[in-house]
Amino acid sequence: MPYKLSATLTGHTADVRAVAAPTNDLVLSASRDSTAISWVRNADAPGFSQAVTLHAGSRYVNAVTYLRPTSDEPRGYAVTGGQDTVINIFALSANPNEPSYTLIGHLDNVCALDSTPDGLIVSGSWDRTAKVWKDFKLLYDLVGHQQSVWAVLAVDSQQFLTGSADNTIKLWNQHKNIRTYTGHKQAVRGLALYTDIGFASCSNDSEINIWTMEGDIIHTLTGHTSFVYSISVLENGDIVSGGEDRTVRIWKDGVLEQSIVHPAISVWSVSTMPNGDIVTGCSDGVVRIFSHDESRQLSGEELKAYDEQVASQALPAQQVGDVKKSDLPGVEALSTPGKKPGEVKMVRNGDSVEAHQWDSASSRWQKIGDVVDAVGSGRKQLHEGKEYDYVFDVDVQEGMPPLKLPYNANENPYSAAQRFLNAHELPMTYLDEVVRFIEKNAGGVSLGGGAQYSDPFTGASRYQPTQAAGASRGQEFMDPFTGASRYRAPTAPSPAPVASQGDPWTGATRYSGAPQAAAPPTPAQPAPAASSKIIPVPTPLAFRQANVPAMQAKLHQIDQALRMEISTSSLAMYPQERLRIDEAFAYLARPISEPSYRRNESSTPAARHLDAVISLLERWPKESLYPVMDLGRLLIAFVEGYSQDAPLKHRFFDAMMDASSWKDPWEDPLTKSRETNMIFFLRGLVNTFQDSLYGDETWVKTMLQELARQPYAKLTKAQRVACATILFNLSCIGLKEPLEPELSAYLYNLVTNGLQEEKNDPEAAYRAMVALGNLLYGAKERDVKPSTEQVSGVKQLLSSLRSTFSDERVKNVSLEIEKLL
Repeated sequence: MPYKLSATLTGHTADVRAVAAPTNDLVLSASRDSTAISWVRNADAPGFSQAVTLHAGSRYVNAVTYLRPTSDEPRGYAVTGGQDTVINIFALSANPNEPSYTLIGHLDNVCALDSTPDGLIVSGSWDRTAKVWKDFKLLYDLVGHQQSVWAVLAVDSQQFLTGSADNTIKLWNQHKNIRTYTGHKQAVRGLALYTDIGFASCSNDSEINIWTMEGDIIHTLTGHTSFVYSISVLENGDIVSGGEDRTVRIWKDGVLEQSIVHPAISVWSVSTMPNGDIVTGCSDGVVRIFSHDESRQLSGEELKAYDEQVASQALPAQQVGDVKKSDLPGVEALSTPGKKPGEVKMVRNGDSVEAHQWDSASSRWQKIGDVVDAVGSGRKQLHEGKEYDYVFDVDVQEGMPPLKLPYNANENPYSAAQRFLNAHELPMTYLDEVVRFIEKNAGGVSLGGGAQYSDPFTGASRYQPTQAAGASRGQEFMDPFTGASRYRAPTAPSPAPVASQGDPWTGATRYSGAPQAAAPPTPAQPAPAASSKIIPVPTPLAFRQANVPAMQAKLHQIDQALRMEISTSSLAMYPQERLRIDEAFAYLARPISEPSYRRNESSTPAARHLDAVISLLERWPKESLYPVMDLGRLLIAFVEGYSQDAPLKHRFFDAMMDASSWKDPWEDPLTKSRETNMIFFLRGLVNTFQDSLYGDETWVKTMLQELARQPYAKLTKAQRVACATILFNLSCIGLKEPLEPELSAYLYNLVTNGLQEEKNDPEAAYRAMVALGNLLYGAKERDVKPSTEQVSGVKQLLSSLRSTFSDERVKNVSLEIEKLL
């Protein structure tokens, strides 16, 4: 008996990213609307009803699994994970507004969950790790993948499987990796146990592999035409898969048995009930149940309405193949039976092109949509192990490789633009240009769920990308097949307002606007023409961009999680600390341009506010410190008095250094938490070196000695850029106030040593070169001449840098430095 629609569950307002069907009477779903829903079978009517809505996160919720009932919880638990990095566990018979347990440890999006009958939880994350939890505490870290862990599977209570965007699957015995499976050509997205044989996996390469536990591939199932996101196995051994081609496919003995088309762009998740029914979660926000049991199927009229809904969808041409209308047959071609289940045939029907799929169960062609031209509505793209609707190429500077700008269609363009600019250390003066580029090039058709959605993270304004399919055809700069684009920034970006601005997305976070036109060029700005004078650059740079409301929410979330655990409750914020932390956030969230704000000294954070930050830095777990360090980094930037108070400043940076494990032996690779904390420590130093050293030269030299402690070549790009900016800022201060000879010499040596080791990143090299130019310019102003040996060494260094980097800025600034010699 073929599968047909049994129930349609509507309640979510955004993509349903995960479903779980642990029993015949219970379905769990998780959504990008930041909720999870528990659905239960009706006792006196067909179908399911919404039982409990769980407020499962502050952002997208991407994963869900089920823990069986216990003596304490007779209905069991729903386990959820998402973009806010925490795992929440809800007792299904308790207050749904509060999780019973919260597991903290992941540093990025939690995108996969599984559980065992005895209560173990396995989680996978974009932080490249999987974790095993027992009794709601961390039991094992599974570390070894090179990219995001997209899929996890508990084989039993000792063995676990993980699938990753690095294209591999790993088998773990407790915390030890005992086998790595290679065979997929793209990211592994789903895993399922396959009775008596081993396991099955699905991938972005559109294939499903069936493996023995020893690592042999015994079947490869091909038929999906795009990414396969999820996989499940029925009790009879049939495999169920769902993916980006809008279909759920049922496979029997390695052969496609049936293909079920959905009226949505993506079938994100599939799960199977013990009775053989199939549950799906889709991009249109709907949970659907399909049954092979005729008694549980909808009426003929309801099934016809569903078929019509599927048929009314618009299909992007690239999703079904290249289309040349004149070469297509007419509708009479549908009188010829299909050759295999899921076969797609396109026909001309008047001026339109229709796609039909062969349904072997009913022996008929089923219309699955009208084919239209579109960009960005087909195959998702991976960038650094994460998935996006678009990955644009952005040419920021002539002669340099394009930078990658990832973007999701339901994302606010300002949010994506800010993320891109911060990631590449570009000035916020580009913001409006990047937003306009996104809005121009991210057009496409909408398949299902056409409503506008609020960002579940900020709760801020709604944004809906261009919907007209036709509008996206032939747009300038756009690849009409892949949706990829190249964008060349103007030689002079649009100037930012003189006053500092609010975050245009949330209206809360601020950043300092750059002065218009007359401002001297800084290392973060586009390269001036060769004839322009670069050296000296007297204005220091600062890292002031941030999403303050999100930072505050994350800090309080971590605090609440610490408070709820008996073992960590003593680490939670004290009432006075909480008050001071919130006062600091209130200061940072207010617009800096408010006339009375700067003059109101009573509103400016005092030493007690930074003391509260220091206290948290000294006692919270290091993996949970990033929002605290981020807050400290901002306070140093915006409260000038903190840099002037030497004892307070010393205590703060001692705590930041310890929190970042800066003095610990180098690990290769760094853990994500240590890498992130190091960046905040370095950016804090950037922000304290702005106006003056305030007579604290000895401490400054100590900090420079600490910078030299770590191997420069192994630092990440963001860390190297921050180090170079510290040196640049000190060189700017040196133009205003003479540095002590010993400090000046040490700074000079750090700059030149860093430039000798910099082989990859032109931005770090450029900032350090400008620092060198400032130092030489200042020395020349004071009539201090470099030695013959120094002149020879610098010329040799500059020649090497010009050979290493094709960046025009490097060439221009090196020529000016040579003139100073």
